[in-house]
Amino acid sequence: MSSLDKINALADLLRGSKRAFALTGAGISTESGIPDFRSPGTGLWEKINPMEVATVSAFRRDPAAFYRNNLGRWMNFGGARPNAAHKALALLEEKGYLVGVITQNVDSLHHKAGSRKVWEVHGHLRTCHCVACQKSYPMEFLVEQYERGANPPQCTGCKGILRPDVVLFEDPMSEDFFHATQALTGCDLLMVIGSSLQVYPAASLPERAGQLVIINRDPTPWDTRASLVINDSAGKVFTDLLAVLGLA
Repeated sequence: MSSLDKINALADLLRGSKRAFALTGAGISTESGIPDFRSPGTGLWEKINPMEVATVSAFRRDPAAFYRNNLGRWMNFGGARPNAAHKALALLEEKGYLVGVITQNVDSLHHKAGSRKVWEVHGHLRTCHCVACQKSYPMEFLVEQYERGANPPQCTGCKGILRPDVVLFEDPMSEDFFHATQALTGCDLLMVIGSSLQVYPAASLPERAGQLVIINRDPTPWDTRASLVINDSAGKVFTDLLAVLGLA
């Protein structure tokens, strides 16, 4: 099947769907300048071991080291802008082709692109909270403290340590994960975009879909169960898809 044939097939699946969703992973944001986790040579997890620096245990053991290892990478997300794929998903939702987007990403790019229904199953970096009194702060407050030399950043009230509202390794999943699982009831089409489908429990979500489309540069463990697999960049796929749907 040619690339155009695959885009036409994807368009037909969307036209025929009554309850379609997108599930996005780190690969959708690479075109916005955010490295993914597993790509050879550029993947973040080639340079660091997440089980050493991005866990609840690491945060509790040495919060200052936790911030030295993670905050710079997270701060880089703030300057990223939505790319063609993010914008296309927002438009597909607006035009009624999608119910919404479930994302494994914490970069807020779907919100910036205009998507209205977004389930962030691994949390986000817009806010943080005190681990002692649970008071919430904008993430900018934490970053400003860190940049002034306060490491770890602290709550102004009880002086407890602040942590971002992201799901770390060893954390329970966010409420959004359970809301997304419920929302997928009756899902007849799930487009998986830029995800290796190797991080559980998020990688189990395709089980809830009637049909599955995978758009990812590299193979995934779910490819054999998908109705359609497109190994190409998300930006190109969705630019071509909007043209076929007459939305470009």
